[in-house]
Amino acid sequence: MAEGCEIPQQNATSDEIRDILKTARTIAVVGHSDDPGRDSYSVGRYLSTQGYQVFAVNPNAQSVPGLKFYPDLESVPGPIDVVDIFRRKDAIPEIVDEAIELRVKAIWMQEGLADNAAAAKARAAGIHVVMNRCIMKEHRGLSFD
Repeated sequence: MAEGCEIPQQNATSDEIRDILKTARTIAVVGHSDDPGRDSYSVGRYLSTQGYQVFAVNPNAQSVPGLKFYPDLESVPGPIDVVDIFRRKDAIPEIVDEAIELRVKAIWMQEGLADNAAAAKARAAGIHVVMNRCIMKEHRGLSFD
């Protein structure tokens, strides 16, 4: 785990993860890179090949043909099912607050990321939370028959 990462006190079960991935249609990847060598880029591109509508959220990235970047979650058009976080731990509470305001269905913190206080706040708002798990690895490990 990343330095300073909390150990999740409560996390989504395998059944919850399967349900999130099976029912989601739109995923906002916060911290999506414009560098093909970065994990966030690979995960975002993978998810888009699996039928999800992926929104890349990064105010510092440059849009290119086929990959439009949004400065924040509020700028993403339409409802968001899952917010997938690829940011430093100190950015998580603000992202979670934005996600709660937008009434997303799930918040996903990638491997090495966990924030128990932010997760508890999201759960209190009725949002599913997955921490310290890679959405791409979890998706690859499931069958959706």
